[in-house]
Parts: sequence; C-alpha cells; structure tokens
Amino acid sequence: MSALKPNVVIGGVLVGVVALAALVGMIWTPFNPLAVSFTARLAPPSELHWLGADEFGRDVLSRLMVAAATSARISLLTVVGALFAGTTVGLVAGYFQGWTDRILMALNNALLAFPGILLALGLLAIMGANEYGIILALGVAYSPSVARVVRGAVLSLRETDFVAASRIMDNSEIYTIVRHILPNCIAPLIVLATSMFGWALLAESALSFLGLGVPPPAATWGNMLAASRPFIAQAVWLGLFPGLCISLTLMGINLLGDALRDRLDPRMRGV
Repeated sequence: MSALKPNVVIGGVLVGVVALAALVGMIWTPFNPLAVSFTARLAPPSELHWLGADEFGRDVLSRLMVAAATSARISLLTVVGALFAGTTVGLVAGYFQGWTDRILMALNNALLAFPGILLALGLLAIMGANEYGIILALGVAYSPSVARVVRGAVLSLRETDFVAASRIMDNSEIYTIVRHILPNCIAPLIVLATSMFGWALLAESALSFLGLGVPPPAATWGNMLAASRPFIAQAVWLGLFPGLCISLTLMGINLLGDALRDRLDPRMRGV
C-alpha cells in the first residue's frame, strides 16, 4: 500500500478541522455568538475568550465556528445546484447536438462571458442580500463551467461502442444517458466540484465582505472581516482569525483537489 502524499495529509487535516468546527458549531459554541457583553468589548485572547472578543464583546471563537457552518452550508448547496443544472445542460447539449446544442451553448457562453462574482453581484442586487439569494446567484454563475466540462465528455462518449450497443438494443435515450454516459462523467465532475467548493467559499466571503452576503448579526467570515476594519489597529485578532480561516480552508481544499486530480485523471498517474 503506497504512502499518503503530503498534499493529501495536509489538505485532509485542514479540511477536517474546519468540517469538525462547522459540525460542532451547529450544536454547541463556547458562548452565545450573538450575546453582547460591553464589559468584554475588544478583549484580547485570554483563558476566557481564546480568540478574543469583538467590538460588541461577542466571543470570536464562537462566531468563527458558526461562520464555518454557514460558509460550508452555502458552498455545499451552491456546488450541488451548479452540478445539477450544469450536468443536465451538458448532457442534453452533448448527446442530442444539432440545434439543441447550439441554443444551449449560446446561452451557456453568454453566461460565461460574465465573471462569476460579477454575475453573482448583479443577481444579488435584484434579489437582495440573503443566504438563499447567494446560493442561487453563485449556482447560476458556476453552472456554465460544469456544462462545458460535461458536454466535452459526452461528445467523446456518445460515439463509443457501448453507447452504440445501447442504441441497438433499443434502449431509450434517457436510459442510455443515465446508465452509460453519466457514470463516465463522474471523475471530472468530482475534481471540478472540489474546485467549485473553494470558489464558492471565497465568493461567499467576498460578497459578505461587501455587504451583499448573509446580513448581520449572523456571522460569516466575510462580514467578520468587514466589521474588523475600523478596529484593526487596536484589535488585530478581529481580522487575523477570520482571514486565517479563509486562507487555510482554501489551501486544504486546493490540496485535496490536486490529490483527487492525480488519482482520477489517467494522464497524471505516472507523474
């Protein structure tokens, strides 16, 4: 049995710690993350408040744990929505081709022309800043990338012998797509989903930083960073810890994504 590569170990540890914090934060936190205590206002890290307190005396560690759960939930639902919509479009466009392919890809390319974060900003400006608006906006922004990957895989699969055999056996088009083509698209989709989770996490933090994410007093890493700006000189921990959470989580996701690509991509197995 081959030894685990460093990127798998480091990425797994980082993502595991964040996932554990998110799971624990959904059921328990050291303090109420919304409880205000003016006696603890801007308290530095101590035995009572391990990561300090913010400008309202709220425990930073408790808010980081709740924010991890919020960011993970938004990112996961965004990825699931983008995968569902993009995979459906890519399968239909790649398998049926013709005018169906041209129309769907024209719409897909029109969405791809907009940077994902800019498209999400425009949609949120219409729908308003809330958790479900972020999920819908980011899902729409990332689904075109999924559609292109799936369509490319389907174009190479639809002419294979096992797909032709399925047609000869008079199987329905839907059966052929679901039974024979979709399973062969799973490997690239897993790698893409890992990357998209990181994109969604970073985009959610950026939107929250700009005031278009989950509205306060709910905690997210992005709005915690935004709230720390007036106090960064006297309470550096307010910006340091949310920034570290974002950076280390993205590092872990990227390392795991590289490991998955090496494992699932035949071209990388000998590298």
